[in-house]
Amino acid sequence: MTSVAQEAWFQDERLARVFSLLNADGGEGRVVGGAVRNSLMGIPVSDIDMATTLTPDAVVERAKAAGIKAVPTGIAHGTVTLVLDGKPFEVTTLRTDVQTDGRHAKVAFSTDWQADAERRDLTINALYANAAGDVVDLVGGLADIEKRNIRFIGDASTRVSEDYLRILRFFRFFAYYGSGRPDADGLRACASARTKLKTLSAERVWSELRKLLGSKDPGRALLWMRQVGVLTEILPETEKWGIDSIPALIDTERALDWKSDPLLRLAAIIPPDADRLEKMAARLKLANAEAAHLKAWAKAPVVDDELSSAAFARLLYRHGSDGIKTRLKLALATARGKAEGDMQEMARSARLGKLLDLAENWKKPQFPINGTDVMDTGIAAGKQVGETLSALENLWIEENFTSDRAALLARLTDLTK
Repeated sequence: MTSVAQEAWFQDERLARVFSLLNADGGEGRVVGGAVRNSLMGIPVSDIDMATTLTPDAVVERAKAAGIKAVPTGIAHGTVTLVLDGKPFEVTTLRTDVQTDGRHAKVAFSTDWQADAERRDLTINALYANAAGDVVDLVGGLADIEKRNIRFIGDASTRVSEDYLRILRFFRFFAYYGSGRPDADGLRACASARTKLKTLSAERVWSELRKLLGSKDPGRALLWMRQVGVLTEILPETEKWGIDSIPALIDTERALDWKSDPLLRLAAIIPPDADRLEKMAARLKLANAEAAHLKAWAKAPVVDDELSSAAFARLLYRHGSDGIKTRLKLALATARGKAEGDMQEMARSARLGKLLDLAENWKKPQFPINGTDVMDTGIAAGKQVGETLSALENLWIEENFTSDRAALLARLTDLTK
């Protein structure tokens, strides 16, 4: 019998209390999903989700009697979150689907573990662990974990039609946990239903895509998404741009110990066109900060890798560092991808790396003069103040920010004579 009983997370006393609560008086609770899956795959466990035969009201009633905080986080769909000493346990009543429309499901509470397992999406996500730590496999998930095979439960087309977001989940889980070629039935189901992705909320689509792009290596998943038309469906911007730069970017991230950045991976597969990116951000409902980040990248100048440090500092001052850093990272990844056996690209990689270091550590100098200083010379408030201030700032920039306030005030006096 496969077991997770020796795992540190399973031996947590707080989990034991949840089991005691759910398993008393004829009830039963089991750990389900990610915690079991990750343990069996040697991946750290964070969240612990539970499934139970008890109704949500019964879970809340028992929790209150035991002095355990119960939060009705999704009680209409059977979910209550129990909080023990700051640790949340999401507890969901066993369910069967009464009606599905590809976006939402109407469910009925159940006590049937087999039915609960079969309504889930992927076999590796439908494994349970009982109070003894024994793994209960009702859908063939253990064999798929051993093979790192990402497979829908039962008929793939049926699972996808129940919730079209499962198309993206199929590829996300392949990015995180899969190996080899994706399951053929799953690929066909995703390809056939890809146009239905338009029926989903933008928030759900972007949430899944962002998670996929944040995986250790999304390259294989993106390749198969492109092959079956799913990537073009959700990101038409990639159609003529492609994903060929992803392998070099991933290699560079590993070599230089860069943190996985979904927005950097996204920038690698879409064109730096500010107008198109603005429309994409609106369509996917990106957060304001995410949209601003991509806009800064699209508007940033292409950096000449042979720029001097002083000239580069002037560029950073005028355009900001965020967009330029993204430009440099993508350029560096491309150069590194071509560098093997190419001395010119090796040298270019070194120069780009130095510029990136400068950009990462750059702090914008503070221009020591303001509009009040200009008006103190007798210039009335208005357009001329801004023009004078801009002319003085340009001189200060071209002199590499070396002039102090006294020198600039003297220069200001000369300009206004």
